[in-house]
Amino acid sequence: MKQIDRTEAERIVSTYADTLLRLCFTYLGSVQDAEDIVQTVYLKLLVSGPEFQSPEHEKAWLIRTAVNACKDELRAFRRRAVPLEVIPEKTAPEIPASPVLDSVMALPEKYRGVIYLFYYEGYSIREIAGLLGRSETAVAAQLSRGRGKLRKMLGGQK
Repeated sequence: MKQIDRTEAERIVSTYADTLLRLCFTYLGSVQDAEDIVQTVYLKLLVSGPEFQSPEHEKAWLIRTAVNACKDELRAFRRRAVPLEVIPEKTAPEIPASPVLDSVMALPEKYRGVIYLFYYEGYSIREIAGLLGRSETAVAAQLSRGRGKLRKMLGGQK
């Protein structure tokens, strides 16, 4: 276990904050929940302080930890859901309108993550498989199916 100093922590936050926030948003659909998860990931990093062999290992650990935390949050949400009538009404911030983003967010969870990592973060199928703990074949199939669903949603051919 490695102790992380302030400058190292600031470097990690400035390097990966946007990536982790966008990834968490694709899973949770809420900026506030995504911010909470990103903070949780950074706390885990500070507490556990794993030793990384390379920058790729560091990024993979952060992404994998964020994905797992998002999945945990989604499972926990289902257990603690309450009727909307009980919750006071609040206004949410406006998210810029984008038909592509709306379509991506409408995809099932298993397609959203791979589409985001492939197109927005530039990962290869092999890298995504390693990050998500899936086979390359499964990732390629999910990517293909996700593209097909997006094509239909956006009015493309096929």
